[in-house]
Amino acid sequence: MSSYVAVLSALDNARTQWYHVTAIVIAGMGFFTDAYDLFCISTVTKLLGRLYYYDGSLTKPGKLPHDVNNFVTGVALVGTLTGQLVFGWLGDILGRKKVYGLTLVLMAVCAICSGLTFGYSPKAVMTTLCFFRFWLGFGIGGDYPLSATIMSEYANKKTRGTFIAAVFAMQGVGIIFAGMVSMILSGVFLRSYRGKTFLEDAVLSAEPEADYVWRIVLMLGALPAILTYYWRMKMPETGRYTAIIEGNAKQAASDMGRVLDIEIQAEQEKLSQFRAANEYSLLSSEFLARHGKHLIGTTTTWFLLDIAFYSQNLTQKDIFPTMKLTSKPEAVSALREMFETSRAMFVVALFGTFPGYWFTVAFIEKIGRFYIQLLGFFMMSVFMLIMGLKYDYLRNENHKWTFAFLYGLTFFFANFGPNATTFVLPAELFPTRLRSTCHAISAASGKAGAMIGAFGVQNYTQDGDVHKIKKAMILLAFTNLIGFFCTFLVTETKGRSLEEISGEDGRGGVEETQMTEKQTVNRPDQWE
Repeated sequence: MSSYVAVLSALDNARTQWYHVTAIVIAGMGFFTDAYDLFCISTVTKLLGRLYYYDGSLTKPGKLPHDVNNFVTGVALVGTLTGQLVFGWLGDILGRKKVYGLTLVLMAVCAICSGLTFGYSPKAVMTTLCFFRFWLGFGIGGDYPLSATIMSEYANKKTRGTFIAAVFAMQGVGIIFAGMVSMILSGVFLRSYRGKTFLEDAVLSAEPEADYVWRIVLMLGALPAILTYYWRMKMPETGRYTAIIEGNAKQAASDMGRVLDIEIQAEQEKLSQFRAANEYSLLSSEFLARHGKHLIGTTTTWFLLDIAFYSQNLTQKDIFPTMKLTSKPEAVSALREMFETSRAMFVVALFGTFPGYWFTVAFIEKIGRFYIQLLGFFMMSVFMLIMGLKYDYLRNENHKWTFAFLYGLTFFFANFGPNATTFVLPAELFPTRLRSTCHAISAASGKAGAMIGAFGVQNYTQDGDVHKIKKAMILLAFTNLIGFFCTFLVTETKGRSLEEISGEDGRGGVEETQMTEKQTVNRPDQWE
């Protein structure tokens, strides 16, 4: 089909405008909330153990049992996986905008309820916490496919990767704030209610006032969701969904003309032809032929990446004491332990995690998604393998900062690498009719990997066993190496329209287009 609908062409070629920035902020604040809510739990789990699971021992503070710890940190990921599939499917069926606000409502309500408990016993507290964190994760899950799809469909083709990566980069800001807020709150309470160390007084080392701290940390996750809700509800449906799925070129032109400074002609007849050529379903043989390899590529790479990425984020609280980056639990009070853990997480996020996201934003349209992903997987493999093989050497007091540097580099190349690109590519490779669903399937595959990190890899790190931590590091290195090779199942998308990439314009998709260009690049008429 040679004709290209005017509304889609106008969106592809629109200059970057203020509303593009507004859309990045609105979608990005959702990701800020997502990251804060998912990762702040790592700053409070040790505190929960000392408050609710002290068994009267005089040798070591209370600690969450392995299964309780795994469930507290991992239940939100189970909710996220479920929410991704449900909201991703609804985004294609009902429209992006109609379900976009619901995710924020769920996040705000459940973040507040996560700080409340029905009862005082450890079982009651943990059950309530896990219940609401599951539904918190359910709302977070919806934000992944919807934010990525909305941003990709609003953006022009020259800066689309930058815009989607900028939305995802707000995850880095959320991780920083998770550490910073926990550090500040525990520090403030520590100044007013400083307890004795565990060795000095086993009981009073767990300050009673600390029970407020973890609740406040979790409940503050509702604030950015509440602040963003009004602006998210004012966003119009994306022009691509209105035109291609709803078949209303006039409404699409009106909506986009209202928020973007572009002139669009409503070509209803051409749109009908365009839609007729792209009505295949997810389970059809046509989808399998056009996009099957890409879907395998996006799901496997995201799955493998999240095993490593979430393992790192969720287990760093266990690795820091082993590497002497924080004090031993016996030598500090509960609030002091939380403060030191949060401070270490904040520093790693600020100097390792955060810069990687913005390197991707800066270079994704220059280097491309494909090569950034290859580079990230490869460098993560190298640094994790070094840390695993040389762990005994690096944990020496004289080399702990070398370990911290290498550990930070793995975070840097995760984010200047597959953690960002696995989010971007599924928002570009698939057709409008199935874009949100395919992104959801890819993201849910990632969360399945994250659950392996939460319920599996954490078992290797919780006791601080040197040999187990070494095994975990080496295992994650090989996981990343497999991700490197699975990256060859996806293809480069930079500089092309969404319809050209997916084959909706009738040209057969990005790989056929690239092949055709290679065959015709030397034709004289290409330069006339």
